[in-house]
Amino acid sequence: MPALQSPNQNHLLAALATEEFERLAPNLEPVDMRLGDVLYESGGLLQHVYFPTTAILSLHYVMENGASSEIAGVGNEGVLGISLFMGGNTTPSRAVVQTGGQGYRLKAQLLAQEFKRAGAMQLLLLRYTQALITQMSQTAACNRHHSLVQQLCRWLLLTLDRMPTNELIMTQELVASMLGVRREGVTEAAGKLQQAGVISYRRGHITVIDRAGLESQVCECYQVVKKEFARLLPDLLLRQERAPQPQLAQQREGAGTTVRALRRK
Repeated sequence: MPALQSPNQNHLLAALATEEFERLAPNLEPVDMRLGDVLYESGGLLQHVYFPTTAILSLHYVMENGASSEIAGVGNEGVLGISLFMGGNTTPSRAVVQTGGQGYRLKAQLLAQEFKRAGAMQLLLLRYTQALITQMSQTAACNRHHSLVQQLCRWLLLTLDRMPTNELIMTQELVASMLGVRREGVTEAAGKLQQAGVISYRRGHITVIDRAGLESQVCECYQVVKKEFARLLPDLLLRQERAPQPQLAQQREGAGTTVRALRRK
């Protein structure tokens, strides 16, 4: 497993007050999340919540015939498992690792206990939830009213915002699954962007070579989501690095947990 990341790389954890963070820190468990791993299945009982640091997670709504499409993404700005503190112990969506990387997980009951303290973390999680709902709503509207090229631009920009590089390891089949469209449609849309000199695509790698060009072709949905996160969570965008944190028990032991894909029955 690669060197462990700092919890500060997750914006929600970094925004916590020292007292709140120190209550959670000993129970934060580092995890290695691989591309394609399934963290939650639709209807499954939530055992943990996940705070990505370098991984990006994708929430999918799955239809009865097995077809699915992405309804939201979760990266280092957030947490996976909002159903837990919104009153339910299960989720109607599937959570899949879109971009492999690392993060931390926390037992569900521990986050629920912290939420019930009705302190700063409760407010932070509720504001994050509102921003996530905005992302879901805008995704639904975008998929209905905007062209596939615009949808692809939106998806690429939101993904880039969560990454340190401009290169995505992503096949067209996976992008098609995210957008809920046929692979041929993604091939055509990606081809138009490549011809315009905005992206380069080869062997499962998509590289954005002209971000300004990508932004010029995206619909308003990208900015709506971005502005809502900035409005609701300014402390995440302007946070200061905290003092050195207590060592996590799992790091002292040099242990890491690999989240393995749950096989569908």
